[in-house]
Parts: sequence; structure tokens; C-alpha cells
Amino acid sequence: MDNLLTHLTDLSGQLAGLLWQNPFTLIALLGTGLYLTVRMGLVQIRGFRHSIHLIGGRYSSHKDVGEVSHFQALATALSATVGTGNIAGVATAITLGGPGALFWMWVTAFIGMATKFTECTLALKFRQIAPDGTVAGGPMYTLLHGLKMPKLAALFATFALIASFGIGNMVQANSVVDGLGFIFPAVKEDGWLLGIVMAVLVGLVIVGGVKRIAKVAGTLVPFMAIFYVAGALLVLLNHLADIPAALFTIVNHALNPWAVGGAAVGEAIRWGVARGLFSNEAGLGSSPMAHAAARTNEPVREGLVAMMEPFIDTLVICTMTGLVIVVTGAYLNRPEDAVGAALTAYAFSETLGAGGGWVVGIGLCLFAFSTIISWSYYGDRAAQFLFGARAVLPYRVVFTVMVVFGAAVPLPLVWNLADITNILMALPNLLCLIMLAGLVRKLHDEYFARTHARTDRNGEG
Repeated sequence: MDNLLTHLTDLSGQLAGLLWQNPFTLIALLGTGLYLTVRMGLVQIRGFRHSIHLIGGRYSSHKDVGEVSHFQALATALSATVGTGNIAGVATAITLGGPGALFWMWVTAFIGMATKFTECTLALKFRQIAPDGTVAGGPMYTLLHGLKMPKLAALFATFALIASFGIGNMVQANSVVDGLGFIFPAVKEDGWLLGIVMAVLVGLVIVGGVKRIAKVAGTLVPFMAIFYVAGALLVLLNHLADIPAALFTIVNHALNPWAVGGAAVGEAIRWGVARGLFSNEAGLGSSPMAHAAARTNEPVREGLVAMMEPFIDTLVICTMTGLVIVVTGAYLNRPEDAVGAALTAYAFSETLGAGGGWVVGIGLCLFAFSTIISWSYYGDRAAQFLFGARAVLPYRVVFTVMVVFGAAVPLPLVWNLADITNILMALPNLLCLIMLAGLVRKLHDEYFARTHARTDRNGEG
């Protein structure tokens, strides 16, 4: 069994490297986001204030079509994106790509805001509303109805279905074991027991569908984000004088090949982009499935709400993790076995002692649980698209069981599978975004023309 797992880990690592270590992948991801940033007129800056108003419920109406509020849709999508990528993913990026990887995570997040705006606007435009009021949406419906490409729609749904067991399930469960193993070493030996506990809790939530998931996420996401960021700020306040030097190190390692070598800069870009995508999922096509259920008749409104995901996930929470690892010097003097979540736990513990490990351990449990329940919804939307409504319940049962499996398999294998399914899922979605960018820009211009006219009539500033 051990030999088989080792072989699978090596094989998946080679395939992940082939997919990520080539110019086409970076051009596809960064190039699409940069194109959409320009095409949408820097919407991530110009629409930032309006998106805050939308999240606060300023333009909400219960008469609109949909199943959940703007905030609940954002919380559901955030609960999927704010996961172990914010703790384990950042640590992995810095370990393999150096501190400069964090800078490229920032770049991915900034341009990813325009990507997220585009894909979620399209999800609302082309969603399907069933007679009972339930909603189905996402890139597969955009590909099907917007571009009339049923085969590519089915291909995306297939990749999404597979990805839900990797990025949204096994990676999360595995990283919880890795992080808690830093506090309780015995956990790593019996990870399947922790997996059973997580599986039971997940099953109790996902059986209720998107409304129950959104309700749990709406409560859990604000609490877990505040809890983790507060712990990180406590560490950073203890290293306040070191923060400017840490920021210089991050930028220098990201952009200066004369200081760290061209190969090192290349690795920083590779791992920063890969983990940035894993963390905020911009361009992946996952979040649109959650935002499609939002209660609104204005597609652009939900696109603006969705735009905040990369900002909160990467530019706030991932930055906290990365700065803690760099200012404490944990990436330089880490124990040999401190990789992924364990490295983050080690960095927090350098300042907060045993309490630092607890911050990361509890944060991991909350982040992973929220991600798992939200990705179960993405997977069941894909299963319904491919096989019909009868496939949803069997999918949820299998998904719950896989949590146990994910808690017991080696970490490198799980990460490799996540990287492979991420890029295979992203490519059809990116093609869709490029081809329909003109439509989104038209919807954007029409919406803001109406909004500005309404503001002028009401005499608001």
C-alpha cells in the first residue's frame, strides 16, 4: 500500500509540474485576469465602494429571484475560498517559492478581482430557475446557454465534480490533521478518527442543501476570519519593527533576479500564482455556482459582491499568514518536518508559544469545515448538471465518506491532485470569460448608468 501511494505521489507530482511549469498556464491565468482588468475598466477599484454597499444590504429586495441574500452568497463562496489555502497554502508557497511567492499571490488576487466579477456576473445572467424556486448556475450553464457549447459545459462539470473531492475535500481534511498534529503528534497516527468526526459534522450540514450551507457559512465565516486575523495581528504587533524589512524581502525576492537568482524568481511566480489561485479560486469557476443562488435580478450586482472574495481571502487573510511566517523568520529556521500548516503553526508558536499552535489548529478546523461544506454544494451542482437531480444524494454520501479518506492519505499526493484538477477546471472557464467579456462590459455599463441615474434622482452623493 505504501509503495502504491509513493508511486501515485510521484506520478501526480510529475503531471502537476507539467501543467504548472509552463508559460501557457501562467499566461492563461495572469493574462486573462489582466485582460479582464483592462476590459472592465479597473472595476476592482472603481466598483469597490459600491460592492461594500451591496454586501451591507443597501440594494437588497426580497422580491428578487434567488435563494440566498448577497451576504449569504458571499459567505458561502468565502467559506469555500477561506480554507487551508490561507494557512497551509501560503506556507507551502513560501517554503517552495521563497517569500517572493506572497507578492505574486497579491498580484493574482488583484487581477483576480476582475476575473471573479466577470465569472459571477455571467453566472447570474445564465442561471436556471426551477419551478420550485431552486437555482442552478455556474460556468457549465454559461458555456451551455451563453456560448452554446454543451460538450465543453459537460467537460467543465466533470472537472468540477472531480475537483470537489480534491481541493474541496481531501486537501482540507488532510491539512487539519497536519495542523493539529503540530499540537498533538498522536493525531497524525490516527488521522482517520479525526476524519470520521469531520465527516459526521459535514454530513449534518450538507443534507440541507444551499440554504442550510449559507446559513451556517453566514455565521461561521465572520467569526473564523476575525479569530484568525486577531491572532496574526497579535504576532505582528510583537514584530512591528520587523514588518518594513519583511515587506522589502517579499518584494525583492519576487522581482529582483540579481538578488536571489532568476530561477528563484521563477519559482516565486510559479508557487505564488498556483497557491494564489488555490486560495481565492479566481478563474477556477467554483464561486459562480454559489453566487448564482443570490437573490437579485441584477447580474452585475452579484459580480461586484463576488469581487470582494479575492480581496478578503488573499489580500487580507493570506497576507496575515505570510507576514507572520516572514517576520518570525520561521521559513528560514523551520524544523525539517514543518511544511504546510505545520510551518504556519510553528511561526505562530515562535511568538505566542503554545497558544500560537492553538490559533492555527482551531483556525484550520474552522476554515476546512467551512470549505468542505461549500464545495459539497459545488460538486452536487456539477453532479446534477451531468446526471440529473437523482445524482445529488449519492454524491453527498460519497463526498462525506471521502473526508475520512482525505484525512489519512499523504499530504503531497493530495496537493498534487488539487493542483491538477484546479487547472483542468480553470481552462474551460477562462475561455468562456474571454469570449463573453464584451457582454459583461455591456451589462456593467448599463447597470452603472441606471445606478447613477437613480442616485441623481434621489439627490444622493
